[in-house]
Amino acid sequence: MTVTLHVCTTCRAGLPVAEGEKTPGTRLLAALALHPELPPDLRVVGVACLSACDSGCAVALTGPGRWSYVYGRLSPDDAPDILAGARAYAAAPDGLSPWRERPVIFRKQSLARIPPMES
Repeated sequence: MTVTLHVCTTCRAGLPVAEGEKTPGTRLLAALALHPELPPDLRVVGVACLSACDSGCAVALTGPGRWSYVYGRLSPDDAPDILAGARAYAAAPDGLSPWRERPVIFRKQSLARIPPMES
């Protein structure tokens, strides 16, 4: 599986964040990166901004030759479903996993689907 899960670490999820406090996006990144069901070949990477500020917390799934997805309105509690969705995405050679095999949050909280880059 050559898949990367990008997690927006600047997402505030519409909440005020006090000086020195971790953003909801940073907490989501930690929940994913430390989750016991994290597939060993899934890269989880924090990014500064996914420009989904009105829909944070946001993540993006990408892979070579695959469609990319951006999902929003997520929280650290969604880590198991996000990882299940990442596994389904990785199992589909083009990234287009069957709709019914996606977790509900991926069916209902998709913000964008981006075609693969042309070579």
